[in-house]
Amino acid sequence: MTEKIAKILKSVIKEDVEVAVSASESAGWRIGFGHYSSNVAFKLAKIAGKSPLEVAKDLAGKLSLNKEFEKVEAAAPGFVNFWLKPEYFQEELAVILKQKDKYGKNEYLKGQKIMVDYTDPNPFKEFHIGHLMSNAIGESLCRIFEWNGAKVVRVCYQGDVGLHVAKTIWGILQDINNFPKDSANLSEKIAFLGKSYVLGSQKYEDDKVAAEEIKEINKKVFERSDKQINILYEKGKKWSLKHFDEVYKKLGTKFDHFILESSVISDAEKIVREFLKKGVFEESNGAVVFPGEKYGLHTRVFINSQGLPTYETKDIGLAKKKMSLEKGLTSSLIVTANEQNDYFRVVFKALEFIFPEYAKISKHIGHGMLRFASGKMSSRAGNVITAESLIGEVEKLVEAKIAEQKLTEKEKKEIKDVVSIGAIKYSILRQAIGGDIIFDLEKSISFEGDSGPYLQYAYTRAKSVLEKASNPPAGGKVKPSLKHAPKEISELEVMLSRFSEIVERSGKEQAPHYIATYLIELARVFNAYYAKFKIVDAKDEYSPYKVALTSAFMQVMKNGLEILGIKVPEKM
Repeated sequence: MTEKIAKILKSVIKEDVEVAVSASESAGWRIGFGHYSSNVAFKLAKIAGKSPLEVAKDLAGKLSLNKEFEKVEAAAPGFVNFWLKPEYFQEELAVILKQKDKYGKNEYLKGQKIMVDYTDPNPFKEFHIGHLMSNAIGESLCRIFEWNGAKVVRVCYQGDVGLHVAKTIWGILQDINNFPKDSANLSEKIAFLGKSYVLGSQKYEDDKVAAEEIKEINKKVFERSDKQINILYEKGKKWSLKHFDEVYKKLGTKFDHFILESSVISDAEKIVREFLKKGVFEESNGAVVFPGEKYGLHTRVFINSQGLPTYETKDIGLAKKKMSLEKGLTSSLIVTANEQNDYFRVVFKALEFIFPEYAKISKHIGHGMLRFASGKMSSRAGNVITAESLIGEVEKLVEAKIAEQKLTEKEKKEIKDVVSIGAIKYSILRQAIGGDIIFDLEKSISFEGDSGPYLQYAYTRAKSVLEKASNPPAGGKVKPSLKHAPKEISELEVMLSRFSEIVERSGKEQAPHYIATYLIELARVFNAYYAKFKIVDAKDEYSPYKVALTSAFMQVMKNGLEILGIKVPEKM
């Protein structure tokens, strides 16, 4: 609708100016702001030498007879406000009820093929809350792109080689007698790897002898030259990947490609050495570096003095791997913590010389940190917060919250699983990508206010209304119908009509928080409607319309949560 109104505005404007139209804030149309508004009069006033209000009144006069609008008014200091006819909103309800799960989808990104690389946990290290953030953001972006018509390719890059592996294996060797047996459960195995990594990381920093031993192990892992290390490596890697698969399943993510670091090293090193000869890279103190200072960046090592490729080189190999796996990519995004912003600026600059076409479509999306009272958690310090432990803590709180409810054990488990993941994902996605998030356990599971469970509860409340409408003893059977609508529309119809625009805006700006913010406002409006009106009443001539409106709300809420990667429970 914003585009449609902008087009109508342009038809009466002679000057070549950009015309912007925006939806009014919630309920703004009730206090004179219209359903939509434009500030184009301010731009035209400068050209015409008139006041913005004078120009706005002139535009409103020209547009007031347009059949699309119920009325058009000018408002100080120079806005043009538009009210749409009730029929528009009622027709949109019909579209929602007809399209159901497809409502909100568009073709803004049709023809685009977007690869999104996200989550990226490293075997031999625990799946921590940083990976959880990357997963929530990356998965929601994938779904936003798909709802905007793009073909999306999901990629997970997992670091199965490198110094972190050597640190873990060194830690394992210090406690080899307690190495988990094959019969041990996976949680015990992962905990042992995590403890070994912490020990190895600490000694690498504090003990020069241990640091040299770890470097030697790192070399042996690359060379596959030590039988015992090879056995530990294969078992640790197998455990980690199996554990990651469990987490992906819980989070509702299915990747199209898993790429291991070990699969890109050989090609990557050859490429860097080839472009060393071409002058893209330089030799420095026995290492191969990219001279970032030449381009206003910083210099980074691509092959270290031991002759081993670094993460930077592997990312060059990863780029080649991605291009070979998927032809015709129009965008290639990498979602990681914003601590790596400068790192990727250097890598992408190097890629400009090696794979220039790929560099043009590459983008790094840096997100903030998930923080608690103690600040950023560090695996180096041994107090890493794993995804598993955070999910577990939230599950306990949800379990306690629903303990007294009359539900079956199966229903309680479903609610616990769905609400816990929803609470965490919403807490991550509710604000713009890039900023740090202060995670509050109690607030995250609240059934009131700004939380995932609040959205899920609004959905299940609407669902219970519809169940009541189809169950005569509960209040009289009422079939949903839009045939007999009230003369005046409510705030709920207005909010529902904006979902498609929010989806498109989220796609254009790569911003899941627009969806999250919209859903919270939509839930608030529905809850207010629910409190004000008796929806199911066989004696009320407007009850069929109100039931249909409730059904439309439930559908839009479900679609919006689907985009965020949040499931809806059957009961709460």
